[in-house]
Amino acid sequence: MKTKELLKISLRQNAIFIPSEMITNDVKNLSGTTSVLLANVSKLGFTFSESLLHALNNVNPNYKIEVLEVLREVLGTDKNWTPLVKEWNVPTGESVLDHIITYFGNVFKTKNGTALQCGHIIPDNTFPLERYNGCPFCGTPFEFGKLENIGQGSKLKMLELWTEKDLNDFYISLLQSKTALDATQVDSLKLAMHYLPLPKTEVAMKETLMLVIDLLIENGKEEEASQFLKTPTDILRYLWYKNTGMLQIIEPKTIIKRTSKNAQHFHNALDTSVQARIASQKDLKLKYSRKECLMVANWLNNMDMEVEAMCETMHPKRGMWVRFIRALRLAEYSKRKGFEKLNFLMDIFYNQVYDVWQSKVDSSRLKFDADKTFTLLKQRPGLFARSLFSNMLWFGAEETVAHFEEIIDKVPARLVFTLNMYAQNYFDKNMQRSVKPLGGTNKRIEANALLKLYDNVQLEAMKNQIEELCLLAMKKRFAKIANTNKTIYIDPQLFNIPVSIGDRSETVQDLPVALMGTRFPIEGNDVRLFMQWGKDLPAQHLDMDLSCHIAYEDKADICSFSRLTTTGCQHSGDIRSIPNKIGTAEYININIDELAKAKAKFVTFTCNAYSNGSITPNLVVGWMNSKHPMKISEKTGVAYDPSCVDHQVRVTQNVAKGLVFGVLDVAKREIVWLEMTFGGQVVGGLDFKGVQALLAKLNSKLNIGSLLQLKAEAQGLTITENEVADEVYTAQWAMNPAAVTQLLVD
Repeated sequence: MKTKELLKISLRQNAIFIPSEMITNDVKNLSGTTSVLLANVSKLGFTFSESLLHALNNVNPNYKIEVLEVLREVLGTDKNWTPLVKEWNVPTGESVLDHIITYFGNVFKTKNGTALQCGHIIPDNTFPLERYNGCPFCGTPFEFGKLENIGQGSKLKMLELWTEKDLNDFYISLLQSKTALDATQVDSLKLAMHYLPLPKTEVAMKETLMLVIDLLIENGKEEEASQFLKTPTDILRYLWYKNTGMLQIIEPKTIIKRTSKNAQHFHNALDTSVQARIASQKDLKLKYSRKECLMVANWLNNMDMEVEAMCETMHPKRGMWVRFIRALRLAEYSKRKGFEKLNFLMDIFYNQVYDVWQSKVDSSRLKFDADKTFTLLKQRPGLFARSLFSNMLWFGAEETVAHFEEIIDKVPARLVFTLNMYAQNYFDKNMQRSVKPLGGTNKRIEANALLKLYDNVQLEAMKNQIEELCLLAMKKRFAKIANTNKTIYIDPQLFNIPVSIGDRSETVQDLPVALMGTRFPIEGNDVRLFMQWGKDLPAQHLDMDLSCHIAYEDKADICSFSRLTTTGCQHSGDIRSIPNKIGTAEYININIDELAKAKAKFVTFTCNAYSNGSITPNLVVGWMNSKHPMKISEKTGVAYDPSCVDHQVRVTQNVAKGLVFGVLDVAKREIVWLEMTFGGQVVGGLDFKGVQALLAKLNSKLNIGSLLQLKAEAQGLTITENEVADEVYTAQWAMNPAAVTQLLVD
């Protein structure tokens, strides 16, 4: 089990982990088992580097079987990939009238029809039953096929060798990451922490720290964990993580509202939003043992921080703190001997005899007192950076930037780059920006109303000021770092990969990872979307929908359960119930030539939970692409080929109702990987302008290649055209976003 989980971690980084003790020989000639493994892996769309092949050739055959099993598990070869319709690339001709006739046929129990296993009668001359693998009326599948057409992919993905050193370096890089980890990285870190000892290194992010603290407490090291808890907010974050599994402090009312909204339904009789709200409130109730109460009381009592400062830190989440204080019986513990500081904290907090820094800032800002406002903001450089743009519009660019220059060296590098990236969009009067409120779905907001006070020349000057200031600050930081190297190699692919800043992806990528904004070129004429859900679940009604939104210059179109056939797109049929344990699948075939001829601009890939609640956990969505035509099984309609998979993600969070997982640019013939949650039971709930706003946000992101160019310029490094250099940065290195964040020097 241990090696299997560690293999999954390495596969996400385009590698296979082989422990050194398993390499027992040094045989050069390929053994029979290695040749068979290589052949089986190539059918799945992978191949091995020379070093990995040599290492696999000298390991026990049982480990080779384990490697193949992990690849098959991740690619879902044992799942059911049978759609509702056989040869679904040819439309069945079903219509709304067929559904109406079938409905009345079942109400009045017609005798001129065919009775199916699900209990429905399909009247004669309606649905062509010989074309279906299940009931066309209720979407319940009966027939299941296996993967037939595999190994059609036109490209094999190269896997590299990972040793214990590579695994440990990756483990440390996750802990040291200077940006928040996404769901894939969090999952990898949890697996590494479970099977490997915790390395001694500094943890850079508060969210990552919660995972470390949780591990220490599970192992009975509460005292050791307490050294990492510097403020009451750290304690609140940890307690909320244990209660909800969320690393960000999302207000209870936000979670309850989102859960309730996900349970709404088009048909009032099926709406369970009230029950969902009550259940969510019950789930969020706080219950603690005496041991846990004493542990938290000790943390607060022994915290090396002034009581007034602790109260001010607790103030923004005052409502949550009141609930936690009651649940943890802190008022009771504060009366005990030795808990005098906790007693003082309770007194100050409940009587609110403390100043709040943010209120002083807001007050002086409303009074238009620039000097006092900037004096306060300089005390907290991070918050100054986050409010820089609005203050430039409020107080004027020159004065604001002059004050910000004084403290820019204290601002974390990730914030400096964020300012540089988003200034382009913020100072555009006509640009709607994409934002994601804490715990909510992606939304678009109008431009700041104060922009109307300035003309375009002034706004352009503001953009340039920010860009020059940020680039100069980063050059200074790079220049301060002593570097004896002379040359640097930057892989051209790195100019297409954005730096991961502020993207907390909520889906897990079990195949080699890609950062949001990564572009996948299309080799052939077809792109095939796929969605698989219901694995290991009992047979039940569970309706997930795969859809796409097609945007034209002057109109929009959709391909979904309600419109199976449209220009350039063909759906495989709407499945609404899952079979026992094996799951089920839907597909959409996209013909790019046909869309280009119709002058389509973009195709947005989405999946939705039509059933009450959110998208079911472990649902997998992605797309396939190959230079050669991809076949569809004539017998069953199975159209999945693991060797053609470009990208796939697995849903793990339980708060999304709808998810955008890619956008096809028809003219450029490339797919942009992005993740955007939205509230909507069907694709009609998707706001395409919101997708465009998110694309604009991703396009403004700094790419890794440009960041390395900045480093080379600041440190006087010569950029070479080949990998013979003192510093080498390849696409393989960039597979680990946590390692890339080490370039964000503070």
